[in-house]
Amino acid sequence: MNVSLRQLRALVALVRTGSFTQAAVSLHVTQSALSSLIKELEQSLGVRLVERSTRSIGLTEAGRGFVPLIDKILQDLDGVLGGIDDLKALRRGVVRVAAPQLMACTLMPEVIAAYRREHPGVQVRLSDCAVDGVLARVAAGEADFGIGPERGMGSDMAGETLFEMPFMVVFPKDHPLADLPRICWSDAIAHPFIALQGQFAERLSLDLHGALREITLNPSNEVTFMTTALSMVSAGLGITACLPYASSLVRLYQLRLAPLHEPQVLRKFLVYQRSAATLSPAAQSFREFLLAYVASHHWGVAGDTSAQPAQASERRP
Repeated sequence: MNVSLRQLRALVALVRTGSFTQAAVSLHVTQSALSSLIKELEQSLGVRLVERSTRSIGLTEAGRGFVPLIDKILQDLDGVLGGIDDLKALRRGVVRVAAPQLMACTLMPEVIAAYRREHPGVQVRLSDCAVDGVLARVAAGEADFGIGPERGMGSDMAGETLFEMPFMVVFPKDHPLADLPRICWSDAIAHPFIALQGQFAERLSLDLHGALREITLNPSNEVTFMTTALSMVSAGLGITACLPYASSLVRLYQLRLAPLHEPQVLRKFLVYQRSAATLSPAAQSFREFLLAYVASHHWGVAGDTSAQPAQASERRP
Protein backbone atom coordinates (compact mmCIF):
# COMPACT_ATOMS: atom_id res chain seq x y z
CA MET A 1 0.00 0.00 0.00
CA ASN A 2 1.52 3.31 -1.11
CA VAL A 3 -0.35 6.24 0.47
CA SER A 4 1.15 9.73 0.41
CA LEU A 5 0.56 12.80 2.57
CA ARG A 6 -0.48 14.74 -0.54
CA GLN A 7 -3.27 12.26 -1.17
CA LEU A 8 -4.48 12.42 2.44
CA ARG A 9 -4.39 16.22 2.49
CA ALA A 10 -6.33 16.29 -0.79
CA LEU A 11 -9.08 14.10 0.70
CA VAL A 12 -9.38 16.17 3.89
CA ALA A 13 -9.44 19.44 1.91
CA LEU A 14 -12.19 18.07 -0.34
CA VAL A 15 -14.34 17.09 2.64
CA ARG A 16 -13.82 20.43 4.38
CA THR A 17 -14.68 22.56 1.35
CA GLY A 18 -17.21 20.23 -0.27
CA SER A 19 -15.90 21.24 -3.68
CA PHE A 20 -13.15 20.00 -5.97
CA THR A 21 -12.63 23.58 -7.17
CA GLN A 22 -12.25 25.11 -3.70
CA ALA A 23 -10.16 22.23 -2.40
CA ALA A 24 -7.79 22.60 -5.37
CA VAL A 25 -7.45 26.33 -4.69
CA SER A 26 -6.70 25.75 -0.99
CA LEU A 27 -3.93 23.28 -1.88
CA HIS A 28 -2.58 25.38 -4.79
CA VAL A 29 -3.08 22.59 -7.35
CA THR A 30 -5.28 22.22 -10.40
CA GLN A 31 -8.71 20.58 -10.13
CA SER A 32 -7.58 17.70 -12.33
CA ALA A 33 -4.51 17.15 -10.13
CA LEU A 34 -6.73 17.05 -7.04
CA SER A 35 -9.07 14.56 -8.68
CA SER A 36 -6.09 12.37 -9.59
CA LEU A 37 -4.82 12.41 -5.99
CA ILE A 38 -8.21 11.22 -4.69
CA LYS A 39 -8.37 8.44 -7.29
CA GLU A 40 -4.80 7.31 -6.49
CA LEU A 41 -5.68 7.17 -2.79
CA GLU A 42 -8.79 5.08 -3.44
CA GLN A 43 -6.81 2.73 -5.65
CA SER A 44 -4.10 2.30 -3.01
CA LEU A 45 -6.70 1.54 -0.32
CA GLY A 46 -8.83 -0.61 -2.59
CA VAL A 47 -12.08 1.12 -1.55
CA ARG A 48 -14.13 4.06 -2.77
CA LEU A 49 -14.08 6.97 -0.32
CA VAL A 50 -15.93 9.74 -2.17
CA GLU A 51 -19.39 9.66 -3.74
CA ARG A 52 -19.35 11.98 -6.76
CA SER A 53 -22.39 13.56 -8.41
CA THR A 54 -23.02 16.59 -10.55
CA ARG A 55 -24.45 18.55 -7.60
CA SER A 56 -22.72 17.35 -4.46
CA ILE A 57 -19.84 15.41 -2.97
CA GLY A 58 -20.33 12.91 -0.20
CA LEU A 59 -18.44 10.17 1.59
CA THR A 60 -19.00 6.48 1.39
CA GLU A 61 -19.31 4.44 4.56
CA ALA A 62 -15.57 3.69 4.36
CA GLY A 63 -14.87 7.38 3.82
CA ARG A 64 -16.95 8.45 6.84
CA GLY A 65 -14.88 6.20 9.09
CA PHE A 66 -11.57 7.05 7.45
CA VAL A 67 -11.60 10.85 7.14
CA PRO A 68 -11.96 11.84 10.85
CA LEU A 69 -8.97 9.65 11.79
CA ILE A 70 -6.85 11.02 8.97
CA ASP A 71 -7.86 14.60 9.83
CA LYS A 72 -6.70 14.09 13.44
CA ILE A 73 -3.41 12.54 12.31
CA LEU A 74 -2.72 15.43 9.94
CA GLN A 75 -3.49 17.98 12.65
CA ASP A 76 -1.09 16.24 15.03
CA LEU A 77 1.56 16.09 12.32
CA ASP A 78 1.14 19.77 11.50
CA GLY A 79 1.49 20.55 15.21
CA VAL A 80 4.74 18.62 15.40
CA LEU A 81 6.10 20.26 12.26
CA GLY A 82 5.06 23.66 13.58
CA GLY A 83 6.89 22.92 16.82
CA ILE A 84 10.05 22.15 14.89
CA ASP A 85 9.66 25.42 13.00
CA ASP A 86 9.33 27.22 16.35
CA LEU A 87 12.52 25.56 17.57
CA LYS A 88 14.41 26.53 14.42
CA ALA A 89 13.08 30.09 14.59
CA LEU A 90 13.97 30.27 18.33
CA ARG A 91 10.38 31.05 19.25
CA ARG A 92 10.70 28.38 21.93
CA GLY A 93 13.24 25.91 23.29
CA VAL A 94 15.13 24.92 26.42
CA VAL A 95 18.86 25.34 27.04
CA ARG A 96 20.61 23.62 29.96
CA VAL A 97 23.94 25.14 31.03
CA ALA A 98 26.28 24.12 33.86
CA ALA A 99 28.64 26.72 35.31
CA PRO A 100 30.78 27.13 38.45
CA GLN A 101 29.13 28.90 41.38
CA LEU A 102 31.09 32.16 40.98
CA MET A 103 30.35 32.43 37.28
CA ALA A 104 26.72 31.45 37.91
CA CYS A 105 26.22 34.45 40.21
CA THR A 106 28.12 37.02 38.11
CA LEU A 107 28.55 36.60 34.37
CA MET A 108 25.83 34.09 33.51
CA PRO A 109 22.77 36.02 34.79
CA GLU A 110 23.90 39.01 32.70
CA VAL A 111 24.24 36.87 29.59
CA ILE A 112 20.91 35.10 30.14
CA ALA A 113 19.07 38.40 30.65
CA ALA A 114 20.60 39.87 27.48
CA TYR A 115 19.74 36.72 25.49
CA ARG A 116 16.16 36.66 26.78
CA ARG A 117 15.58 40.18 25.47
CA GLU A 118 16.27 38.85 21.97
CA HIS A 119 14.62 35.43 22.36
CA PRO A 120 11.95 35.63 25.09
CA GLY A 121 10.47 32.24 24.15
CA VAL A 122 13.67 30.32 24.88
CA GLN A 123 14.18 29.13 28.46
CA VAL A 124 17.77 28.98 29.73
CA ARG A 125 18.16 26.72 32.75
CA LEU A 126 21.34 27.50 34.69
CA SER A 127 22.84 24.82 36.92
CA ASP A 128 25.36 26.20 39.42
CA CYS A 129 27.81 23.64 40.73
CA ALA A 130 31.33 23.06 41.94
CA VAL A 131 34.05 23.58 39.33
CA ASP A 132 34.80 19.87 39.11
CA GLY A 133 31.09 19.12 38.65
CA VAL A 134 30.75 20.95 35.32
CA LEU A 135 32.34 18.27 33.14
CA ALA A 136 30.51 15.53 35.02
CA ARG A 137 27.11 17.11 34.30
CA VAL A 138 27.91 17.59 30.63
CA ALA A 139 29.18 14.01 30.30
CA ALA A 140 26.02 12.68 31.96
CA GLY A 141 23.79 14.62 29.57
CA GLU A 142 22.40 16.78 32.39
CA ALA A 143 23.60 19.91 30.58
CA ASP A 144 23.77 20.75 26.87
CA PHE A 145 27.12 22.37 27.53
CA GLY A 146 29.15 23.63 30.46
CA ILE A 147 31.63 26.38 31.23
CA GLY A 148 34.69 25.85 33.35
CA PRO A 149 38.44 26.33 33.72
CA GLU A 150 40.79 24.45 31.44
CA ARG A 151 41.00 20.81 32.45
CA GLY A 152 42.20 17.58 30.88
CA MET A 153 39.40 15.89 28.96
CA GLY A 154 38.85 12.65 27.09
CA SER A 155 38.00 12.13 23.44
CA ASP A 156 34.29 12.10 24.32
CA MET A 157 34.43 15.78 25.28
CA ALA A 158 35.12 18.87 23.11
CA GLY A 159 36.10 22.32 24.35
CA GLU A 160 36.28 25.80 22.86
CA THR A 161 38.01 28.73 24.56
CA LEU A 162 35.57 31.22 26.05
CA PHE A 163 38.18 33.59 27.48
CA GLU A 164 41.66 33.80 28.96
CA MET A 165 41.81 36.30 31.83
CA PRO A 166 44.48 37.59 34.21
CA PHE A 167 44.07 37.44 37.97
CA MET A 168 43.29 40.79 39.62
CA VAL A 169 43.67 41.77 43.24
CA VAL A 170 40.65 42.68 45.38
CA PHE A 171 40.99 44.93 48.43
CA PRO A 172 39.05 47.56 50.45
CA LYS A 173 39.05 51.10 49.11
CA ASP A 174 41.11 52.39 52.05
CA HIS A 175 43.68 49.58 51.85
CA PRO A 176 47.40 50.47 51.50
CA LEU A 177 47.43 48.81 48.05
CA ALA A 178 45.15 51.61 46.84
CA ASP A 179 48.10 54.03 47.02
CA LEU A 180 50.29 52.01 44.66
CA PRO A 181 50.30 53.05 40.97
CA ARG A 182 51.21 49.49 39.97
CA ILE A 183 50.52 46.41 42.08
CA CYS A 184 52.80 43.39 41.80
CA TRP A 185 52.23 39.97 43.31
CA SER A 186 55.04 40.64 45.77
CA ASP A 187 53.04 43.66 47.00
CA ALA A 188 49.85 41.64 47.32
CA ILE A 189 51.19 38.63 49.21
CA ALA A 190 52.77 40.94 51.77
CA HIS A 191 49.23 41.25 53.15
CA PRO A 192 47.00 38.48 54.56
CA PHE A 193 45.76 36.60 51.50
CA ILE A 194 42.41 34.78 51.38
CA ALA A 195 42.37 31.97 48.81
CA LEU A 196 39.90 29.40 47.62
CA GLN A 197 40.45 25.80 48.65
CA GLY A 198 41.66 23.06 46.33
CA GLN A 199 43.11 23.64 42.88
CA PHE A 200 42.69 27.42 43.09
CA ALA A 201 45.39 27.83 45.75
CA GLU A 202 47.50 24.90 44.52
CA ARG A 203 47.73 26.06 40.90
CA LEU A 204 48.19 29.69 41.90
CA SER A 205 51.10 28.76 44.19
CA LEU A 206 52.73 26.73 41.40
CA ASP A 207 52.29 29.51 38.84
CA LEU A 208 53.76 32.16 41.13
CA HIS A 209 56.66 30.06 42.31
CA GLY A 210 57.36 28.91 38.74
CA ALA A 211 57.52 32.52 37.49
CA LEU A 212 59.45 34.04 40.39
CA ARG A 213 61.16 31.72 42.85
CA GLU A 214 61.09 34.31 45.62
CA ILE A 215 57.27 34.51 45.59
CA THR A 216 55.54 31.98 47.82
CA LEU A 217 51.82 32.05 48.42
CA ASN A 218 50.91 31.28 52.03
CA PRO A 219 47.19 32.02 52.41
CA SER A 220 46.03 33.27 55.77
CA ASN A 221 42.67 31.62 55.08
CA GLU A 222 41.33 29.14 52.54
CA VAL A 223 37.57 29.16 51.97
CA THR A 224 35.19 27.29 49.69
CA PHE A 225 33.36 30.16 47.98
CA MET A 226 34.49 33.50 46.57
CA THR A 227 31.52 35.18 48.25
CA THR A 228 33.05 34.17 51.60
CA ALA A 229 36.44 35.52 50.55
CA LEU A 230 34.94 38.84 49.45
CA SER A 231 32.98 39.14 52.67
CA MET A 232 36.17 38.62 54.66
CA VAL A 233 37.99 41.21 52.53
CA SER A 234 35.13 43.63 53.12
CA ALA A 235 35.53 43.07 56.88
CA GLY A 236 39.21 44.00 56.65
CA LEU A 237 40.55 40.49 57.20
CA GLY A 238 42.80 40.45 54.15
CA ILE A 239 42.83 40.65 50.36
CA THR A 240 42.05 38.14 47.64
CA ALA A 241 42.37 37.63 43.88
CA CYS A 242 39.75 36.82 41.26
CA LEU A 243 39.14 37.08 37.53
CA PRO A 244 37.62 40.20 35.88
CA TYR A 245 34.31 38.51 34.99
CA ALA A 246 33.42 38.67 38.72
CA SER A 247 33.71 42.48 38.83
CA SER A 248 29.96 42.91 39.39
CA LEU A 249 30.22 40.92 42.63
CA VAL A 250 33.31 42.88 43.71
CA ARG A 251 31.38 46.13 43.26
CA LEU A 252 28.49 44.70 45.24
CA TYR A 253 30.86 44.34 48.20
CA GLN A 254 32.12 47.89 47.56
CA LEU A 255 35.68 46.70 47.03
CA ARG A 256 38.38 47.68 44.56
CA LEU A 257 39.70 45.55 41.70
CA ALA A 258 43.14 46.20 40.19
CA PRO A 259 45.51 44.43 37.78
CA LEU A 260 48.29 42.26 39.19
CA HIS A 261 51.72 42.35 37.61
CA GLU A 262 55.05 40.53 37.76
CA PRO A 263 54.04 37.90 36.96
CA GLN A 264 50.78 38.07 35.10
CA VAL A 265 48.88 34.86 35.93
CA LEU A 266 46.23 33.82 33.42
CA ARG A 267 43.31 31.42 33.62
CA LYS A 268 41.58 29.97 30.57
CA PHE A 269 37.90 29.01 30.62
CA LEU A 270 36.33 26.77 27.99
CA VAL A 271 32.85 25.87 26.78
CA TYR A 272 32.57 22.08 27.05
CA GLN A 273 30.15 19.77 25.27
CA ARG A 274 30.01 16.08 24.39
CA SER A 275 31.84 15.38 21.15
CA ALA A 276 29.05 13.22 19.75
CA ALA A 277 26.20 15.51 20.83
CA THR A 278 24.32 17.78 18.42
CA LEU A 279 23.08 20.93 20.12
CA SER A 280 19.46 21.98 19.64
CA PRO A 281 18.88 25.23 17.72
CA ALA A 282 18.25 27.04 21.02
CA ALA A 283 21.38 25.64 22.70
CA GLN A 284 23.54 26.42 19.66
CA SER A 285 22.12 29.95 19.51
CA PHE A 286 22.77 30.60 23.21
CA ARG A 287 26.29 29.16 22.96
CA GLU A 288 27.11 31.53 20.09
CA PHE A 289 25.53 34.43 21.98
CA LEU A 290 27.66 33.67 25.06
CA LEU A 291 30.88 33.63 23.03
CA ALA A 292 29.98 36.92 21.35
CA TYR A 293 28.94 38.52 24.65
CA VAL A 294 32.26 37.71 26.32
CA ALA A 295 34.24 38.79 23.25
CA SER A 296 32.45 42.16 23.23
CA HIS A 297 33.72 42.87 26.74
CA HIS A 298 37.37 42.35 25.72
CA TRP A 299 37.96 40.20 28.78
CA GLY A 300 39.53 37.48 26.68
CA VAL A 301 42.51 39.54 25.46
CA ALA A 302 45.47 38.05 27.26
CA GLY A 303 47.80 40.73 28.56
CA ASP A 304 45.24 43.56 28.43
CA THR A 305 44.63 44.63 32.01
CA SER A 306 44.46 48.34 31.30
CA ALA A 307 40.67 48.49 31.10
CA GLN A 308 38.82 48.89 34.36
CA PRO A 309 36.52 45.84 34.74
CA ALA A 310 33.91 47.90 36.56
CA GLN A 311 33.42 49.91 33.40
CA ALA A 312 33.77 47.04 30.97
CA SER A 313 31.08 45.00 32.67
CA GLU A 314 28.53 47.74 32.04
CA ARG A 315 28.82 47.44 28.26
CA ARG A 316 26.36 45.33 26.40
CA PRO A 317 26.85 43.48 23.12
